Order: sequence, then C-alpha cells, then structure tokens
Amino acid sequence: MQQPNAPDTFPKFLLDRAGRHAKRTAMREKDLGIWLEYSWGQILDEVRALACGLAAKGLQRGDKVAIVGDNRPQLYWAMVAAQCLGGVPVPLYQDAVAEEMQFVLEHAETRFAIVEDQEQVDKLLLVKERCPQLELIVYDDPRGLRHYTEPFLFAFAAIQAAGREFDAQQPAFFEAQTALGKGDDLAVILYTSGTTGRPKGVMLSYDNIAVTSRNALQREGLGESEEILSYLPMAWVGDHIFSYGQFYCGGFTLNCPESSDTVLTDLHDIGPTYFFAPPRMWENILTSVMIRLEDAAWIKRKVSHFFLQVAQRVGVRKLANAAVNPLDAFLYRLGHLLVYGPLKDNLGFSRIRLAYTAGEAIGSEIFTFYRSLGINIKQLYGMTEASVFVCVQPDGDVKPDTVGTVMPEVELKIAADGEVMYRSPGVFLGYYKNPDATAEALEEDGWVHSGDAGYLDDEGHLKIIDRARDVSHLDDGQGTLFAPRYLENKLKFSPYIKEAVAFGQERPYVSAFINIDLEAVGTWAERRGLVYTSYADLAARPEVYDLVQGEIERVNASLAAEPQMAGAQMQRFLVLHKELDPDDGELTRTRKVRRRVIVDKYGELIEALYGDDEAVSIEAQVVFEDGRTGTMKADLRLRSVTPQASETLARVG
Repeated sequence: MQQPNAPDTFPKFLLDRAGRHAKRTAMREKDLGIWLEYSWGQILDEVRALACGLAAKGLQRGDKVAIVGDNRPQLYWAMVAAQCLGGVPVPLYQDAVAEEMQFVLEHAETRFAIVEDQEQVDKLLLVKERCPQLELIVYDDPRGLRHYTEPFLFAFAAIQAAGREFDAQQPAFFEAQTALGKGDDLAVILYTSGTTGRPKGVMLSYDNIAVTSRNALQREGLGESEEILSYLPMAWVGDHIFSYGQFYCGGFTLNCPESSDTVLTDLHDIGPTYFFAPPRMWENILTSVMIRLEDAAWIKRKVSHFFLQVAQRVGVRKLANAAVNPLDAFLYRLGHLLVYGPLKDNLGFSRIRLAYTAGEAIGSEIFTFYRSLGINIKQLYGMTEASVFVCVQPDGDVKPDTVGTVMPEVELKIAADGEVMYRSPGVFLGYYKNPDATAEALEEDGWVHSGDAGYLDDEGHLKIIDRARDVSHLDDGQGTLFAPRYLENKLKFSPYIKEAVAFGQERPYVSAFINIDLEAVGTWAERRGLVYTSYADLAARPEVYDLVQGEIERVNASLAAEPQMAGAQMQRFLVLHKELDPDDGELTRTRKVRRRVIVDKYGELIEALYGDDEAVSIEAQVVFEDGRTGTMKADLRLRSVTPQASETLARVG
C-alpha cells in the first residue's frame, strides 16, 4: 500500500533517491569490456539536463516520446526525463522493422523519438514522411551519423548541453515541472505483442506501476541491496516493472549488458541477486550445461551425474525447508562443493536470492533442476494490463504445475466459461484510442478478462490451461479437449524443439509443425557424424525426424496419463524448412505464435497433415535482415505417429 508522503511519480522517486543516496551506485553499463558506474546523484544531473533540453525543444505536457534501442542507461534516463515534463514515454521493440515502428509512431502520435544508434535512426528516417507528427529525433551513439544533415536530428549530448543552458536561465523550472506530476497521471504506453492483430497501446499510470512494484517488493522481501541485469526489451512490460518501476521503488542497482550477444558473460560478471528470464532462456542455459557436461572427461561426467541425481532428490526439499536425512544432507553439501557451487558460479547464479520465469509454461524437469541446485526460481503469472503481477508462487509452497497464489491487493475469480479474471491496483487505465477493446477487456467494476483459461486448486494456486479463445475440441466423435498452447509447451520442454504449432480444432486428430533448435540438434548431429549445410538441410534429415518423433512420443506418453488430454496425442507432424521469425510476421517480438498468420501462410501444409501424402512441396516468401525479400522452396516430409494406450483414438496411416 502507498506509504504516507511517499513519492507518487518516478521523477519524484529520482529526486528522493538522489537526495538521500547521491553517491550510491544506481546503474552500471558495460562498454568495451569495462563496467561504467553512475550514482543516483549523477543520474539526476543527466536527467535534469536532458529534460531541460527537451523543454527547450518544445516538449509539452502530454506529448508522446518514442524510446528505441537496447537496454542503455541513457534510454532509461530518457523515459524519466520525459515524465519530468509530463511527457509519456512509448518504448518500441528495438528489433522491430520500420513498418512495425510506423504503426506505433502514428497510433501513439509521438512528437519526439530518443533512440540508441544509427540503426534505429535509419528505420525512423524510412517512415518519417509517413509520420508527419514526428518532429524531433535524438540519438545517443553518434557512430556512423557524422554526415547526417537532417535538421530534426540531434545528438543526445547536444540536447543535454542546450538543457544545461536552459537550466541556468530558469533554475526553478525542473523542480516546478516535476512537482506537477500526480500518481494517477498516465505514466507510459506499452504496446502489446499483437498475437491476434494490431498491437494495442496499454495505458498505465504511476500508481499502477508503483503500487504493484511496491507490493511485490514487500511480499518477496527485496530491498536496496539487490543487483539486477536489465537485458529484456524495454518495450516489454516485464522490463518496465523490474528495471524501472521496481528499480525506483526498491532502489536497486541496475546493470546494462554490453550487447544482446554478451548477456551470459555479463551475467557472470554481475552475479545478480534478483533475476528474471523467460522459460526459453532457462531451457537454453540448461541445454548448454548438458552439452558441456557430455563433452567432459569420463570421471567428471560420472561425478556430475551422480551429484545432480542427489540434487534432484534433496535440493527441492532443502529449498522448502523440509526434513532431509543426514546422509542426503552430507551428500548435498559435498555436491555443492564439487558440482553445484562451481556450476552456479560459472553461470552467474551464485548470488541469486530470487528468480522468476513467466510468459509461457516451463517444463517441470527444467524448473526442478534449477531449484534442486538451490536457486529460488518461481513462476510468475501476469500481463501488461495488470502491471505484471497477478500471481506468484509463494516461498515454501512452490508447485511446478501452477503459477502460485494471488499477490497483495489482487482479487481473482474464474468465470463460468473458465476464463481467469482479476482486479488489482495495477489494472490499466485502458487501451489508447481503442474504447471498444477497453470495454471488452475491462468491466465497469474493475474486473479484467485475462483471456486465459484456468482454475484454482484446493489450496488457492492458479493453474493456467491455455488462452481461452484457443481452447476448443477435436472432431473425433468424443469431443476431446484441444488446448494448443498446452501441447506446444510440452513439446518445447524438449531441448531439441525450439518452436511448435499444434493444430486440431474441428479436426479428427492433433498434428504439429516443429522448429528444431539449431544449436542443440546441430551438436547432436555432429556427435553422430551427420554432415549438414544449413538449417533446412539439417531439418530434413531422416535421423532428425527420428529424433523429433521420439520427443513427440514422450509427450504423447505424458498425455496418455491425463484422462482429459489422452485423445489429444499428436498423430502427424512435419519439421519446417525454416525457423518461424518475427520479421516474417510469424511470431510477435516477444516470440509468441501468430496463429492466424501461420494458418494463412501455411494452409497448404496444414491440409497436407490431414491427408495421406508422405511429402509436400512449399514455396514461401521470406524477409532478410536488410529488408530484402526472397523465395524459399523446399520439399517437406510428413510423418505419422501412433498414439499410445487408448484403443478409441483415431489412427493415421
């Protein structure tokens, strides 16, 4: 809950932090291999100069400011500088193509854009003529921009220099503008990933973000000593809460990696105490560990496997403060000395007190692996419209198959149709310029339709089944439940499967598209002496089809043990010739499947999965990194899988 006299906007939080802890390190950034540090006092000086510079250039209260780039201190400063003047930051995904940026720039009516480098400047210049309201572009990194002569293009340092002159002439301006902000003001517009259509602009107030952040900090016992690594897209609500809302409310130290390619190295440097990663990153880290382990010497491999088995048996019980027999306790301590400790140190996890995963389900084996090492990883359930936090697994009561219990001040209920609904201080103000969508999602009494289907167990833990709109039934004569995301997540628990798309609505059985994980399957192939030249070549190998079929049979075996899902076993699949890609419109920028795009683009392949052919030809347009388009042709094999156990299931082949 709001504390008496506590700051109610992030500019006020900054003034408060700098006033009390001016010399304390608040941010670090790795540049050319060296960690640069910024104190709270330095950040206030930088933000003050930038805010005054933007004011000198005409930024008005209510103006929208696009923020585009990797996680950089200067871009985090830009957000709070805009807010100091009553402006509204609108972060964009840094890997979005120019046309995607154009939609957000136009829809949000952005007047100013503050970007990282030449790459982002070039994308904005491509759409500038189609965004007449965009008046000014500010860039931080000047490399490659020396000969750009556009009159509306300014260096970050130049804006700050103008701001310092402005501040000298009007020394009371900055504090006066900051004081005008209120907790119920619009703080930020975050655009959804747009899985079913155009992204929607979610409007969040300062109170939405600050109250939710503060409640989470109090429940989890987090304080000013926390170190976090800020590497997720700034346009994503998760980064905005962890690296912005909680950063200011909790007084963390925020660390920006050198680049997206150095995240794991920089993670090792920092050794964060509080860490968030989507399931895929946890899976990738575990895959790399297992690959390195298999390449180790025989004795090291045997010792590691032995103690990892001990950890699986003992570690989770220790983390839950449950009783452990003396022998197991001794073996676990020895395992920590020989295996777990060095492994966590190598990964940068030795200091983690709390870690979250969210966005998709995480495999129970993967989840249990990390917890068995003593890493307090927990599942979080939330969404942009809730300012993230709805449910979190409580300490001492972590169930791998649920997303935990409600957070403080959050109410939860399950509608008659099985949809999860919630109400909380974090509930958004509405969708920007979209009253119809707002009315559909947000009821007058504050309850929000999550769009997810789920249920509460006897102990109040929430279990999510799938997106409500995606849950349907097979046309198999039995009305078998079809929950595609549930099936896809089970498939993606495999280290060899990077992406999966399941089909089955009003079909006689379930089929699937598979994307292999090039690194994991490539390593697997090299160990077996299989030569390949490209992703498409590897994906087409019969040995890889055998590997994938084995993973599907493993999933089918688990489904056969679930009475409601036994009829949803996969009976037909193909391995796609290319990776699904956000640039091709097949995935969102947060890597969620755009089902409508997949159905429209690959309808011929879907139909083939429900026919008798063993192969099908495909010709598809792809978009290259430089924006050029091309055509890819391939002959894909179709393979049938016999479902397990039930005699009543439809058979293929």
